[in-house]
Amino acid sequence: GLGPVSEESLQLVYDKVYENLIEEIDAVDNGVSLTDERPRYNVTTTLSKRVGNLNPRWNEKSSDEILMKRFEKAMVIVSEEFLDRIAYYQLGWLTAHSVVKDAVMNRFKIHSSGEIICFEQSGIPWKDHVMDLEKELNVETTIKYILYQDLTNKRWRIQCVPISPDSFKNRLSLPAEWCGIRDEALSDVSGIPACVFVHANGFIGGNQTYEGVLQMGIKSLELGQ
Repeated sequence: GLGPVSEESLQLVYDKVYENLIEEIDAVDNGVSLTDERPRYNVTTTLSKRVGNLNPRWNEKSSDEILMKRFEKAMVIVSEEFLDRIAYYQLGWLTAHSVVKDAVMNRFKIHSSGEIICFEQSGIPWKDHVMDLEKELNVETTIKYILYQDLTNKRWRIQCVPISPDSFKNRLSLPAEWCGIRDEALSDVSGIPACVFVHANGFIGGNQTYEGVLQMGIKSLELGQ
């Protein structure tokens, strides 16, 4: 079971489920467009779309019995999605909130700029938390980079903070001259030992050591100024 939560935690979970599920369903139901501009691609796998696809086709046999079976199937789909979303925010997202908050509070221990934070493990859903906590804690200079250890190979990674949780645009990308380069060639270009890679789009990179990945973050800040 999900277990009991404090009133504060309940409010946090309630807000996130509303923002990331209920609001979307409400908007679709009331004919509110996602954007005033023409989207670059079609999104056809949302909850509303999946439920809508259960309606019989115009040339398909239909009856009250068939419609009721489709409705019952829709109820199962919606209830599973709803409960899954609650479980995610209570058991995963909420637990991560305190981990990310500690990292934000300790950011000046990582670097004097306060623009780099560090996690001891990978997989933490940090994007929403970082931006929410910046507002909550009145962070003046936004965080640019996240450092974490990939536990599968013990190497370290640096990831850029995007301008919004769903954006592919970064607050400050890794230097363009590093992008798409690996290993020794990257160490030669950057002047930082033990580099592993920087993605061609400059949103993530890696180093064999914590000291190395931290230097990648510090140098990226310096070059981005």
